[in-house]
Amino acid sequence: MSEQQALLDELLDFLKRSPTPFHAVGNMLARLRARGFVILAEGDSWSLQPGGRYVVIRNDSSLLAFVLGSEDPAATGLHIAGAHTDSPCLKIKPNPELQRNGYLQLGVEVYGGALLNPWFDRDLSLAGRVTYTDGDGLLNSALIDFEQPIAIIPSLAIHLDRDVNSNRSINAQTQLPPVLMCAAPSDAPTFRALLLQQLHKQLGSAAPSAVLDYEISCYDTQAPSLVGVEQEFIAGARLDNLLSCFVGLCALLAADGQRSAMLVCTDHEEVGSASTSGAQGTLLQSVLRRIAGSYENYARMIDRSVFISCDNAHAIHPNFAERHDANHGPLLNRGPVIKINANQRYATNSDTAALFRQICQQVEAPVQSYVVRSDMACGSTIGPIVATEIGIKTVDVGVPQWAMHSIREVAGSRDCWYLWRVLTRFFQTATQALPQP
Repeated sequence: MSEQQALLDELLDFLKRSPTPFHAVGNMLARLRARGFVILAEGDSWSLQPGGRYVVIRNDSSLLAFVLGSEDPAATGLHIAGAHTDSPCLKIKPNPELQRNGYLQLGVEVYGGALLNPWFDRDLSLAGRVTYTDGDGLLNSALIDFEQPIAIIPSLAIHLDRDVNSNRSINAQTQLPPVLMCAAPSDAPTFRALLLQQLHKQLGSAAPSAVLDYEISCYDTQAPSLVGVEQEFIAGARLDNLLSCFVGLCALLAADGQRSAMLVCTDHEEVGSASTSGAQGTLLQSVLRRIAGSYENYARMIDRSVFISCDNAHAIHPNFAERHDANHGPLLNRGPVIKINANQRYATNSDTAALFRQICQQVEAPVQSYVVRSDMACGSTIGPIVATEIGIKTVDVGVPQWAMHSIREVAGSRDCWYLWRVLTRFFQTATQALPQP
């Protein structure tokens, strides 16, 4: 098996086993620990050593892993790649039970800017984090995954809505609650009872006595796959942005360890990043300050560091090409994309873009540019947040994809490989630094 095919197979497995940010971080942590990374608790005293490999977790949904090189980070800076662990989805409400017409349904809240139409008629399951009390009355938490299809949001038949193909809007409050089962009000279990039952199934003798709270999301059980006559497309959920998380992780694990390198994957990007575990929180800055050891060293280190914000880009859609600037419409399998915006919705500047282009040349990876149409609004990423909050030189990049924020997205299989090569080179000692004033 080729190295490229092995990377794709591992990516598909990672996507399948990571239905929520909690599961994604858990799976990344397992890979890091298997390669000798030491878990650091933020509340403990740290003793960092040159050549050390460390990982920090916050809220079970954000991860920061780093390798300390042999040279002083204040003198060399860090090469940092960042991505986000969350994706738009449907989250279960605190009191979700809905008894309607003999069916048990669950009230849901839309998380992020989700495309809602694709959620209908899918085989859905539930996963997330549950907080509970054990037999001694102590608080614990566990990840939960029902794995099997247990819910569905059925479409309304066209016979009952003849205008559906020409004019359809979705009411998230009334039309999105998934159906779980046939049940009379007197026989229907509570949602917490279902969670408790699943916890007993997963934990066995360590099972809880009562479920106190949860963060549970719906997800599509259809596994990700390679699609196309030549298997040139990746189709699956949460490509935005678990693809970047996984490729960044693999690149960090492949780094030579001579240069100080870091991967940070934060939660809540899809809703603004303003949380303790989001990019606007203190995780990255706190760890960087502890690595530096003093404010003087911190300022020197930041000035010499570079941040690559990895978040997928909008590929030109062959059926909607008019939605793109004709000169800046990225194509699948033509390499990673540098994202540029004059109004600083992306943090790219000419120096950081040039550095990224140079690395692409060094590893023989094609590279593309993306600029949104001048008459359309531009989205954003964690790049401008990190650049603003920390002052680090940043470039926004990503692999191109279709159907962003759908329940099933599409990216190019070769672009995954190209990004891995670029990020691996970025983490190596030989990578040239940015020009100094």
